[in-house]
Amino acid sequence: MSQEYQQQLERGLKVLDIDLSSVQIDRLLAYHQMLVKWNKAYNLTSVRDPAQMIARHLLDSLSIVPFVKPTNLLDVGTGPGLPGMIIALIYPELPVFMLDSNGKKTRFLSQVKMELGVSNANVVLHRLESWKPGQDFNQITSRAFATLSDMVGFSRHLLAKDGRFIAMKGQNPVDELAQLPEDINVIAVTPLKVPGNDGERHMIELGIR
Repeated sequence: MSQEYQQQLERGLKVLDIDLSSVQIDRLLAYHQMLVKWNKAYNLTSVRDPAQMIARHLLDSLSIVPFVKPTNLLDVGTGPGLPGMIIALIYPELPVFMLDSNGKKTRFLSQVKMELGVSNANVVLHRLESWKPGQDFNQITSRAFATLSDMVGFSRHLLAKDGRFIAMKGQNPVDELAQLPEDINVIAVTPLKVPGNDGERHMIELGIR
């Protein structure tokens, strides 16, 4: 069965035009295996089918990889590490911080970090709006996390000067974009084609003027 998931992942990577080494693919599949196992006991995601997890979690998270820059990254409302842990697994030199207020999910991420040796991953159990780490982040990502206004409002104190918010959304969130504060600059709205996902996917890049 694991070979089937590997083939599914490799086919998806080809469609996304992302070239990963066998080591990177092995790490992603090891994460997938842990997610399937932990999800049975801890309900980390509503997606139950392991094949759907490859499409809706791994490939969906990987779809933003071409837009990620080699600078520190904070993933807010990371859940079971989507997209934060996926990015940390394939870019071991990139400092990735994953923040969530759900203890079950951060415990899972800490276990992934330990078992898979993800030394560049930093797991944070905290509420976003009150977290003060003493550093800024050049990239702040989110996936299915609140509205764009909430994402910006809760985390703008953590964004470095000239940094970017990268929000993963389903349909083009026209209404949410219209409700953003005046000092927020919409850098780009990019449609994403994610293999195995029928619905619309968009990546929203924002900055502070």
